[in-house]
Amino acid sequence: MKLKDTYKTLKKASPEVLFKDRNSKFYGYAFPVGSEDSIKTHLEHLKQEHHTARHWCYAYQLGATEKTIQFRANDDGEPNNSAGMPIYGQIQSFEVTNVLIVVVRYFGGVKLGVGGLINAYRTAAQMALEESNIITKTINVQYVVSFDYKNMNKVMRIIKERNLNVVDQKLELSCEITISVRLKEAKAVYETFKNLYEVEIKELDF
Repeated sequence: MKLKDTYKTLKKASPEVLFKDRNSKFYGYAFPVGSEDSIKTHLEHLKQEHHTARHWCYAYQLGATEKTIQFRANDDGEPNNSAGMPIYGQIQSFEVTNVLIVVVRYFGGVKLGVGGLINAYRTAAQMALEESNIITKTINVQYVVSFDYKNMNKVMRIIKERNLNVVDQKLELSCEITISVRLKEAKAVYETFKNLYEVEIKELDF
């Protein structure tokens, strides 16, 4: 099985989109997010901006690998599964992650029924994603390589040969270099450093 080491996400927040159905207005927004804190911030901001709206329904997905993925769908007072899950369905359909989609509803006086709501929330989410700049990123692993200064040359040679991305470095008597490696190359890079005499390598946990 080929190791998947890329994922799709948004480059920046989408422009505001608007879907209307029988006087109800559905404003759609898509944001790139990296944590539950940033999700909370976006939601609070939209609730202030649209303080007279009736519902702020949303779905998000965080994580880039099967092991790390977490998601949530929130109907915010609409009938069960009529808002959050249709929004989340669009996240799945566009195959994006680290993303939050919020659809803000202003009630127009006419009930749309569950079918109408599902269609409205799904459409507003789809429109927001269609207006978004979707980019592909690589899934990376970070390692800390530790060694004495005298072994600097052999460590740097491998970094140069393999064109590795140095994230951080502390070069004193005892040295530490943090490198970022694409997931599919991670095992080979780890083994290369592991086999070096007087050099230690360990994976960074996030």
